[in-house]
Amino acid sequence: MIQIKTAQEIELMRASGLITAGALKAVRAAVAPGVTTGELDAVAEDYIRSHGAVPNFLGYHGFTGTICASVNDEVVHGIPNRERRLAAGDNISIDCGAVLDGWHSDSAITVTVGDPSPEDAALLEVTERSMWAGLARAIAGGRLTDISHAVEESIRSHEHPYGIVDHYGGHGIGTEMHQDPHVLNYGRPGRGPKLVPGMALAIEPMVTVGDPATAELDDGWTVVTKDGSRAAHFEHSVAITPEGPWVLTAEDGGLAGLAPFGVTPRQ
Repeated sequence: MIQIKTAQEIELMRASGLITAGALKAVRAAVAPGVTTGELDAVAEDYIRSHGAVPNFLGYHGFTGTICASVNDEVVHGIPNRERRLAAGDNISIDCGAVLDGWHSDSAITVTVGDPSPEDAALLEVTERSMWAGLARAIAGGRLTDISHAVEESIRSHEHPYGIVDHYGGHGIGTEMHQDPHVLNYGRPGRGPKLVPGMALAIEPMVTVGDPATAELDDGWTVVTKDGSRAAHFEHSVAITPEGPWVLTAEDGGLAGLAPFGVTPRQ
């Protein structure tokens, strides 16, 4: 069942989304050589709690962090650790969420520690742009797989054969962090549920430099590329409104990210 929110409930989700945005901004600023993923986790938790919300990852099916901290070949769900120090040149995906007044938000960024190599810079750019391509299709009257197709087409448009991670993808979000529908990052357009005002989705492409095949580590959480190639992950939560997409976890509502696609978000 897909949860349809009222306009007032979407406003509450926006408040939650701004807290998640602020937490990710604080964590990004703290990324540096020598910093541990556990220290980054503490930055996120302190920010979320100091703004009256609760981390929604912490305790989720036993998960022990406020953020997922996935480094280099780790695609998603890396567990923060106070013994694991970042080094210059690492890529770290930081996935974070908050719940405020019962409403969830979820967002992710990938950051290079220090100056990125040309290959890493391209990987991050391709992944983030594909997310925005999908968000630009979060328009009332469309179909769910219009989003999936837009993500895939954006990634496939590049000369390098980037991998799109199978099975993992986005999801509905609202009074629970993970709701129907599942949003794949590939597929033919024009299929799936109709997009209607009041739907809220988390759009999150996961892209690899090499083969997209993955495996789960023995910790039961961390997903890595089988061939050891690097991965990137970006995510935003978006509401479908009569006025257009409203990117709930972007400080500007999606204005800058959607502009290259000719889409104006709700303001």
